[in-house]
Amino acid sequence: MSDDAAVLVIVDGANVVGSVPDGWWRDRHGAAVRLRDALVPYATDGLPGLHDPVELVLVVEGAARGVASVAGVRVDSAPGSGDDLIAELAAAAAPERECVVVTADRGLRQRVEAYGARCVGPRTVRPLPPA
Repeated sequence: MSDDAAVLVIVDGANVVGSVPDGWWRDRHGAAVRLRDALVPYATDGLPGLHDPVELVLVVEGAARGVASVAGVRVDSAPGSGDDLIAELAAAAAPERECVVVTADRGLRQRVEAYGARCVGPRTVRPLPPA
């Protein structure tokens, strides 16, 4: 199956990183690298509720710009707003391709859902650490 047939999963890096208060604010670039690396297994194993395969795109912005892509996870650095880039990617996918955006940002959810994207929360890719 080609990447065009794979579900496009766009991860709002800033929102997902910020969903767990683990000190990410001290090293935003490092936090984005850790998230990118944590996403790699989902590229092959899929996400809960999604059929395989998935194409993962991690969108980063600000201090997290410049994080490199790795096998299984493409990293796109937003030149400005990460939300704007995520909306552009969702719009480009619609309606030919299933698109899922990982974010808890209500405004972004409304924007991408207008293009037909489905949204899931950050815990889909970043479960809370054990207490």
